[in-house]
Amino acid sequence: MLGELKISCWTGRKKDKSASASVTSQNCADNGTASVNKKLLGNCDELTAIQKFVANARNIHYSMTMPWSDLGMRLLPTAQYFKYHQQMTELQSEFERMVDTFCNNYTWEVSRAQARIGSLFRADDYPSEWSIREKFAFNISYIPLPEAGDFRVDVGNEQRDVLESHYNDYYRKQLGSAMQDVWERTYKALSNMSERLDYGGDDKKKVFRDSLVDNVLDMVELLNVCNVSGDSQMAEMARKLDDTLRGVTPDGLRNNEGFRAETKRAVDDAIKSLPSLGM
Repeated sequence: MLGELKISCWTGRKKDKSASASVTSQNCADNGTASVNKKLLGNCDELTAIQKFVANARNIHYSMTMPWSDLGMRLLPTAQYFKYHQQMTELQSEFERMVDTFCNNYTWEVSRAQARIGSLFRADDYPSEWSIREKFAFNISYIPLPEAGDFRVDVGNEQRDVLESHYNDYYRKQLGSAMQDVWERTYKALSNMSERLDYGGDDKKKVFRDSLVDNVLDMVELLNVCNVSGDSQMAEMARKLDDTLRGVTPDGLRNNEGFRAETKRAVDDAIKSLPSLGM
């Protein structure tokens, strides 16, 4: 199926034409060479928290899906649906809670902004307390993905064959791009692990977080659930990485040089087994 995540969030910013012109004039610069964008609420912690939350939600959406079209729809494997839907609806609920809290305090934040941004304050810059809630939205939608060869449209048989051929070509191309995305994510996670484990003896120790191992384990799950085309190479890579990381812990990698070197060799071997990515 295809999944789409649409989030809107008030930026709390606005260009100040007067301040921009003033900066330009004070620096003897040409008109239009400087731009002053105001943070309308100054450093508002609640709005900043929402904006960071939105960025994280989008990252989670991208990590659990694969690219499909330029219009925002992404490929969501059926095996991934329940986990994705549970996580995204939890994020949606938290988003609504954070926005409600912000909107309840909005009038107070606007009054504080007069002191925070001084002479840059303009009352007309601010949405009303009744309309500010409309600046925020978090919507998840799903549509079924027709299989190649399943093309139904009310046109003549000859034209239908042409349209079906075009769709089948599009389907194969988009599916190929989606699978390429999974391989590229796998390469990135493995390359990062290989680089972080590349030290020994008198070399300076490299710092890495516990997530170094978790990130590759996540790729094992992704390789399994996103293998919508039944690619044997992808299935084999998932099995190989699962075997490679069985019993591997962050502390074991930090404290045992031999174990670290052995794991790095196995990771490097997995990298060599990846398909050519043209990177």
